[in-house]
Amino acid sequence: MPLTKPGSRKLAHTRVVTCHGYQRDDGLWDIEGRIVDTKPYRFKNHDRGGWIEAGEALHDHSIRLTINGDLEVIDVDAVIDHSPYNYCKNIATIARNLIGLKIAPGWTQKSKVAMGNTRGCTHLTELLGPIATTAIQTIASERAGRNEDESEDSYNAFLNSCHTYAEDSPVVKLHWPEHYKGEA
Repeated sequence: MPLTKPGSRKLAHTRVVTCHGYQRDDGLWDIEGRIVDTKPYRFKNHDRGGWIEAGEALHDHSIRLTINGDLEVIDVDAVIDHSPYNYCKNIATIARNLIGLKIAPGWTQKSKVAMGNTRGCTHLTELLGPIATTAIQTIASERAGRNEDESEDSYNAFLNSCHTYAEDSPVVKLHWPEHYKGEA
């Protein structure tokens, strides 16, 4: 079902976030994310030669996490291809602080600390949420493709993460009845 029809308006900003999950030949996983911001109009910018043109990327940032099957970050690569300030490009290496972290409960807070607030990049940090979801979906879909049963690990990864996976929901009752805590 589409959104309701909006009132009269004009486009002011576009943000596109794209994530891909890849299984590597060595058994590890590459999870890549990219964020691109554009404006539908031309605007002044000192560091980019005076102007950023309509449709030209204001931000174009990418990050790749290499993870193992336990969702532990083994390696990181990050690039800032376009930003409003040349100074922004100096911090792409801060993402290497994610090495050793695990995509698990607490990931959001730990990854924000690792990215360093004023030492890091807001946009690369923002990508880590969709990347974490992509990592879980990538590995879960590969496991499902091998016809593995839903495991305790998959249950723990999703329990109480949203309305559908609340411990009193009919979904938990159906798939993990031993953990259901709703009405009988």
